[in-house]
Amino acid sequence: MTDTSTLLDPGLAIDDATADRLFRTARTTATFTDADVTDEQLATVYDLVKWGPTGLNSSPLRVLVVRTPEARARLVARVPDGNKERVANAPVTLVLGYDPAFHEHLDVLAPHMPGMRENFAQSEETRLHMGRTNALLQAGYFVVGLRAAGLAAGPMNGNFDEIDAEFFAGNGWRSLLVVNVGVADGEGTHRPRAPRLAFEQVSQVL
Repeated sequence: MTDTSTLLDPGLAIDDATADRLFRTARTTATFTDADVTDEQLATVYDLVKWGPTGLNSSPLRVLVVRTPEARARLVARVPDGNKERVANAPVTLVLGYDPAFHEHLDVLAPHMPGMRENFAQSEETRLHMGRTNALLQAGYFVVGLRAAGLAAGPMNGNFDEIDAEFFAGNGWRSLLVVNVGVADGEGTHRPRAPRLAFEQVSQVL
């Protein structure tokens, strides 16, 4: 049980420093230091965020780590012009996507629901919708997990059909998000913090 006497915001079960790191002061980052981001760090992040919930525990997120100069050049050629320099200069870049064949793992991931692998095998449309939805959910977890590891993230668009053809022709994965990762250089951005909508503006209570 958390000792709420140490929390500055009694509505949260985490301290303010953690809330700041994960959300309030964390920024979408465009500039990074030269500090390395290791595969071990990325694996640690994944081992944390894999516990976030997904439908049927389907866990469709797949991660491409773009690190070598050759792979980076291939990716730079397949992002919009405004993002090319950022990808070229980031310590490491991830392509987050999903596996339309995620159902092949359901016997292990959802043993409490026998037969689900066979059911999903019969409907590609259902698999694509469920895979995309749940991988996007996991991508959000991953960004927060990077922040929890003391790293900063710069999510951005890519030319996803081109990325899929270049990197995923062999395994059928489909890309959703390009994310630069590293240690933020100062604020990591020159832009002031933009406002957010209040709860009352985005909610209905029935």
